[in-house]
Amino acid sequence: MPTVLVVDDDFMVADIHRRFVEATDGFRAVGVAHSAAEARASIATLRPDLILLDVHLPDASGLDVLRELRAAKDPVGVIMITAAREVDTVADALSGGAADYLIKPFEYPQLRDKLEAFATRFSALRGGEADQNLVDSLFGAGSPVGPGETAERFPKGLSPETGTLILDAVAGGAEFSATECAEAVGISRVSARRYLEHYLESGVLEVRLQYGRAGRPVRKYRGRSQRGN
Repeated sequence: MPTVLVVDDDFMVADIHRRFVEATDGFRAVGVAHSAAEARASIATLRPDLILLDVHLPDASGLDVLRELRAAKDPVGVIMITAAREVDTVADALSGGAADYLIKPFEYPQLRDKLEAFATRFSALRGGEADQNLVDSLFGAGSPVGPGETAERFPKGLSPETGTLILDAVAGGAEFSATECAEAVGISRVSARRYLEHYLESGVLEVRLQYGRAGRPVRKYRGRSQRGN
């Protein structure tokens, strides 16, 4: 059972995240910290398997805490949970060794999915041997796959990490145009359109044409589980 430390400067938000963790099968929240200093102390004493780490802390950036952990060769899993949408921040989290990134605000199912993805990796890395599909998923795919399954292949120029952000943006059930998705994720409209069309071709998303009074219709994307009028 992975143990989790929640780090967020907002006391109410931290408690909500703690309760989300406790509501997820197979996870146990072992502590809450509200600053970088408290996080460092809690990590040293509690030795959690996973940290839900905010970027904006009162005494330091959560990215600094992440870098310190990796510099010390601490393998603890880290999921950045933050309102920061800047691509540079996302890139810093990736290069710093974060396992995942979740943008506030979000609903419980979004965090649950990321916790479950972490649990799959957590379990896989404690096994014996890995086949190539599992290795590919651990090193490149947004969602890990088990032995015998096929990791998703992205077209050249598209990354699974940004793909995950795109899917998170449309996970709430609302319809998104390429422009709206680009603004939500922090990438160009052209790039957002490429990801959306990739997921459309893969069957993950569906599209509806929204007709206005003049000009070409706007393509509105949503998850296939959603039903529009």
